[in-house]
Amino acid sequence: MMSILVMGMGYVGTTTALVFAELGWHVSGVDTNADKIGALRNGKVPFHEAGLEFLLKKHLTEGNIRFFTDPEIAVPEHETIFLCVGTPPRSDGSADLQYVRQATECIGRTMKGYKLIVIKSTVPLGTQQKVVQWIRESQPEPVPFDVVSNPEFLREGSALQDALHPDRIIIGSDTEEAGLRVRSLYGRMNCPVLWTKPMSAELIKYASNAYLATKISFINELARFCDEIGVPVTEVSEGIGLDLRIGKAFLRAGIGYGGSCFPKDVNALLYMGKEQGTELTLLNQVVEVNKSQQAYAISRLESMLGSLHNKTIAVLGIAFKPGTDDLREAPSLAVIARLLEQGAQVRVHDPVAVLPGDLMDGHPRTLRQYQVLEETLERADAAILCTEWDEYRQADWLALKGLMNQAVLYDGRNALDRELLKSWGFEYLGIGRQ
Repeated sequence: MMSILVMGMGYVGTTTALVFAELGWHVSGVDTNADKIGALRNGKVPFHEAGLEFLLKKHLTEGNIRFFTDPEIAVPEHETIFLCVGTPPRSDGSADLQYVRQATECIGRTMKGYKLIVIKSTVPLGTQQKVVQWIRESQPEPVPFDVVSNPEFLREGSALQDALHPDRIIIGSDTEEAGLRVRSLYGRMNCPVLWTKPMSAELIKYASNAYLATKISFINELARFCDEIGVPVTEVSEGIGLDLRIGKAFLRAGIGYGGSCFPKDVNALLYMGKEQGTELTLLNQVVEVNKSQQAYAISRLESMLGSLHNKTIAVLGIAFKPGTDDLREAPSLAVIARLLEQGAQVRVHDPVAVLPGDLMDGHPRTLRQYQVLEETLERADAAILCTEWDEYRQADWLALKGLMNQAVLYDGRNALDRELLKSWGFEYLGIGRQ
């Protein structure tokens, strides 16, 4: 049976490798991070994502998956190679392709026979062409290969479900044969398959995330207007979402989007537009609305409490969304930073995510993370819900109210029962729910 090599054991790579193992392929994963590979070999996924650890242990036991730390050993053994390495943002918003280049040059140096290279990393337009060039330049002697763009559309917190039951498969290939090879890897998956040129596939990934970010910033800006006129944005978003041309997804007002995809991909698309002399003005506004949403939340809290200096504020949820421990571009971090700037004493709680050590060390007297929700809220002057974990939805808020100095609750995700909380004596603030 043909085996698949996945290069890069981060979030996308680990999920991709385990899903292909679940589909019946023999899979290898390679990453130069020895600690990460050691954890995977021991059945531990180095990040929080429901269902992945179960699959990892299952396929380690069944012998369907193995892991390498040296790509020069792993590459020659496999004909099909998925590139899932990171493409972190540079300071100007552009994507850094150094890890993609390192991986592809390794493939070129070590390949002895035909290779099918599949790019699953999120990469700028024209990267497939660059990968072809980098491999050719690295080959000691010409060996045939194909490079196909096959972007991922995984949502953190539900990545396994998305990977096993995708809503579409995009295959960007220069040749029909290479595209059909990639399609065959997905076997029994029953979903629409779109066949495109590689650059179209690359743009589809960026455009998808940019559009979703646009929906979020739209409803967030509309929520501010709703606060001014006294119209509940929850009713407005529900009415909008019933229009099948619009849909309900990503129309919940909150404190802004975050994570490893939306901020990075929107900024990268803006950078690519500037490179081509095209100003993507709508996306510029999407970014500006998102940046200002946390400041808007703090200003609303100040309207309730007055000065935040020496006030004790509990921040509930720091992961950028429930179901993950990812803090990349998390809106909660901007909220915490603003609270600290105002001189507040900040208490933090999250069921999974942990504040970075350098942030804690920088504020030893004013910032602390607690393991227990009750301890977090004890003697707090207000609480801000930043991540809508079920633990907060299902909490006994009537009992928690008795622990607080002031029963002020800012629901930054519109996740809680406003009327019930108000009936219990809470001063409730939401986004667009004035």
